Amino acid sequence: MIIRSGRCLCGEVTYSVKGPPLRVGLCHCSDCRKESGSSFVTFAVWPGHAFESSGDLAVFEGRGFCRTCGSRLFNPGAGEVEIRVGSLDMAPTDLEPTYEIWIKRREHWLPPIGTAEQFVEDRR
Repeated sequence: MIIRSGRCLCGEVTYSVKGPPLRVGLCHCSDCRKESGSSFVTFAVWPGHAFESSGDLAVFEGRGFCRTCGSRLFNPGAGEVEIRVGSLDMAPTDLEPTYEIWIKRREHWLPPIGTAEQFVEDRR
């Protein structure tokens, strides 16, 4: 079984996930753009029972981040947890997005992922 680990920039908050993700996506919504400071966010979703974390996590509107360094890490939720793929310790080269959401906000210079399902807003 694959176990992946991740952490914030300063190392105060750590986490691990076991097994494969339920799904992997890319989001272009304005909230994700603002909270990441980037044009999109890549995330993967695992079942809640496959997730463990430690450290002083703060949560704002469902988004978890380190209180010390401010790194965005994951969205803790009921039954599932959404991990920011960039916070994983090892480069997640095997986690390819299967869908993109909020493509109406995608930058014109950024082409769609050819094999990914496209949603104008959220997934249906």
